[in-house]
Amino acid sequence: MKLVIQRVAHASVEVEKEIVGKIDKGFLVLIGIKQGDTKEQADYLVRKLCNLRVFTDENDKMNLALKDVKGELLIVSQFTLYGNCNDGNRPSFIEAARPEEAIPLYEYFCKQCENNGIEVQKGIFGADMKVELLNDGPVTIIIEK
Repeated sequence: MKLVIQRVAHASVEVEKEIVGKIDKGFLVLIGIKQGDTKEQADYLVRKLCNLRVFTDENDKMNLALKDVKGELLIVSQFTLYGNCNDGNRPSFIEAARPEEAIPLYEYFCKQCENNGIEVQKGIFGADMKVELLNDGPVTIIIEK
């Protein structure tokens, strides 16, 4: 499982010209799920994400987590995070989990974030989404488990 986390001033995701998820200050999280990923891996990444201290404190140090700044999450599934370009120029996505495996784990991940007291907005799994964000910093962190 792989997360690409961007600290944002605001972010939204649109499907068929309709906003389906929108946040103000917080994290836009692109999540890739590969074959064989587990709930235990999801739990580990949820803990990391919810406690990631990359918001600035009164001394301008990255020392605060989402809860400290009343931040929100916009979580968007992105199987292309497991695109392999090692052979040729067209990515292979065979490592990415199939929807029947990935959707329950994606939903589980989102629910666990909510259970940590974080407001969660989501994209629509498998949809053609338009994601808009204002990266704050910029701060972009990649975590994989």
